[in-house]
Amino acid sequence: MLTLFAPTARSVAPQVTAVPSLAAYHDLRWLFADTQSWLWFVGLVLAVLVARSALDVALLRLAWPHDLPGPRMSRAFLSCAALTLVAWVLLSPAATLAFGVAVLPFSWPFLAAFPLMLGIVAALSHGGVVTAWWRRLPPARAIGLFFISFVVLTTSAALTTHLSTAAALAVTAVAGLVNARAWYGLAGLAARLQPRAHESVPARVLFSVPFAPIAALMVVALVVGVARLMFDGTIQLPVSSAAASSQAAAVAGTTPKPAPVAPVTATTGSAVLVVAGWGSSCCNAADALRATLPGVTVWQFSYAGLSARGRPLASGPSADDLPLPELGDRIAAQVRALHQATDRPVAVVAESEGTLGVYAMLTRDPGLPLSSAVLLSPIIGPDQVGYPVSADGASVSEEALAELDHLVGGMSPYGTSGAQALLRSVSEFGAQYFSAVEKGIGASSGGKPLRWLAVVPLADAVTLPACDLPQNVIVVPAFHGGLLGDGAVLPLVAAFVSGHQVSTTDNAQLREAAEVITGAATAWRMPQTRPVCPAASG
Repeated sequence: MLTLFAPTARSVAPQVTAVPSLAAYHDLRWLFADTQSWLWFVGLVLAVLVARSALDVALLRLAWPHDLPGPRMSRAFLSCAALTLVAWVLLSPAATLAFGVAVLPFSWPFLAAFPLMLGIVAALSHGGVVTAWWRRLPPARAIGLFFISFVVLTTSAALTTHLSTAAALAVTAVAGLVNARAWYGLAGLAARLQPRAHESVPARVLFSVPFAPIAALMVVALVVGVARLMFDGTIQLPVSSAAASSQAAAVAGTTPKPAPVAPVTATTGSAVLVVAGWGSSCCNAADALRATLPGVTVWQFSYAGLSARGRPLASGPSADDLPLPELGDRIAAQVRALHQATDRPVAVVAESEGTLGVYAMLTRDPGLPLSSAVLLSPIIGPDQVGYPVSADGASVSEEALAELDHLVGGMSPYGTSGAQALLRSVSEFGAQYFSAVEKGIGASSGGKPLRWLAVVPLADAVTLPACDLPQNVIVVPAFHGGLLGDGAVLPLVAAFVSGHQVSTTDNAQLREAAEVITGAATAWRMPQTRPVCPAASG
């Protein structure tokens, strides 16, 4: 059915018959993808709950050992329904993060949602099958069966994204056999686990505690705690020391020292405008590139705009929550100001959120005096699920994402307002601007195609469309953001904006790794119902 009606979502197909906790996450993401009113959402939840519980009961009875009496249908149905409801409530933050990644694709929310989902599903891996499962921690056998299923479902997704329909059906069939074996193992475990007899009052109280949901809640608390420590700089996960110092300086509000990179001699007479990403301050993020390009005028774009003298205004990390049209117009204005100040064409170097602004600028203001564009940690394929923008906030997905944005913003240095204006604007204009640039509309200067280079961190492979990478894309071993201060990336950027050719032939292994990671990650992202690959990539 997915091959016929939503071929880009077929990698999630084997999860329909997965063990109950994994199947619950599959269903929840589809519920979040259907962004309708609360009334429609509640009705859909009830219908899916009944259908899922009935399917789980059928699979449980089919897998039950023939030599042992099976569970009563009514009790099994209630047990499976209870597991599904508990799993949906506990997994809703992970599903909301997955939805947010589909709206604004970058890896950090996915890297938060993934361990959250994995820990909760593991804690509930015996749910719906074992008698009084909520009072028990999952047995080691149940956790083992879950992880085997998880690995096979992930591998299946990695394969099916690159296979023909016939081959994908064969891979899905193998994954279904593994699901059946997991059900058989869980059913055998449940059949042989006898209910505990608790005669004393303390024992009855102790064993009435819902240990499994509490363990799942502890996973949520752990992930939230780690996120908070990452925001305040206690935990850092960069690949390179240069990126580490850049991220630490951003959190501390100080200026990072430029990376010690050999200067590059320019062969073109371009000035450079650096558009830093979310949470950046103006105007020292361009210092590292400025030191690498002696004699070249390098400005940093200011999210606050230009002064009366036509220079970028100093701004803090809270100035970047802008609607995309306004962001694109401000970048265009500062490109013109830099061109007037130097009488030279302008090369734009944009990172993360800045790349969204470049898409808006190229679409809204074609014909700017541009020579080239470098996209660092680019946001690729925004608004993959058709996120609605409603005046009354009636969409469940919209309200959940806004609330999560508020909570995460409260933990971060950027304030409780988070990125609400940016998110709403990306949902309204992001796909339109990205598609226009992808088709070449506005991506030229003076009638000539715009030279461009994209530098993608390997971590962002989890959010890329499952397509072949264009030749002018370089993959680097790094996390999202911080590439402006990375000593391994700066020479590439400096060479490209200076007019030199940058070879991608020695990047084959990382590109292949990125494509494999992308395919595997589709199993745990929001199911996409629309085509995601351009007609021609290049």
